[in-house]
Formats: sequence, C-alpha cells, structure tokens
Amino acid sequence: MNNAQRQQAAPIAAPRSVATLMEARQLADELMKVMNELLAVIEQETTLVRNGHIREAIKLEAPKADISRRYIAMISLLKISQTYLAQTTPDLLSALRKHHDVFRAMLQVNLTVLATAHAVSEGIVRGVNAEVQKRNFPQTYTAAGRQAQPGRVNMTPIVVSRSL
Repeated sequence: MNNAQRQQAAPIAAPRSVATLMEARQLADELMKVMNELLAVIEQETTLVRNGHIREAIKLEAPKADISRRYIAMISLLKISQTYLAQTTPDLLSALRKHHDVFRAMLQVNLTVLATAHAVSEGIVRGVNAEVQKRNFPQTYTAAGRQAQPGRVNMTPIVVSRSL
C-alpha cells in the first residue's frame, strides 16, 4: 500500500465539541490569537497595497493562507461547540462575537483596498491596450464619413510580464 492509499484509507477525525470550561477558554484564546495574527497580516497587506508595494504584498500570500486555514478550523470548532458555550459561558461567546465583528470590519477595509487596486490596475491595462490597438489599426474613414473601428481580425493582444 503506497502513501496515497494509506492517506485515503485513514479515517478523517471530525473535530469534537468542547466539553469543559478549560477547553472553552482555550478555544476562545486560540481563536482570538488566530484572528489577531490574521488581522496583523491583513493590515500589513493593506498598507503595502495602499502604498503601491504590490510585490511585498504578494509575499504575504503564504502566511495569510496558513493563518486563514487555522482560522477556518477554529471557526468550525466554535460552531460545533456553540451550544455548550451558550449554556456554560455566554459572556465568553459574546466577547468572541464582538471581537469577530471588529475582525470582519477590518477585513472589509482590506477587501475594499484590494478591489480598488484591482480596478485601477485593470483600467491601466485596458488603457494601454486601447493605445496599442490604435497604433496597430490604420486611421481611415468609412463611406459614411465616420472613423473606421478595428475588427477582431485587426486586434493584436498585448503581453504582460509578471516577472517585472
């Protein structure tokens, strides 16, 4: 049996709900820690993108993905444990919700910055492409006296190098 077959044969252990107050506190502490780590990376990424340092922001992709995976695992465990937490530690659950609301707001700022940067860069590329296409098409007029528009046959694609 090779390694891939062993991994398929091994049962995947489903996360179990927290059962004690100590486990509940550990879950809350770990979730807060993961959210804070993710917020730190997101804030750094937002700052870099706002300042136009896209290469440095791209380098944060791997740590952000790793922390995001941990965050998703913690949220899954929290969902499974929500009934127990609501019964035994409602104040802890309320604090987690408040912290998560702040987290969500900061994430929305990051997504807005990234969407703006994407829209601006797309606008620049489209503008460059329009200028390149103008130069590739002869400036002529139609029989109606209007400037002729290039057809798909006349369009030449532009190439973008990501290594620059």
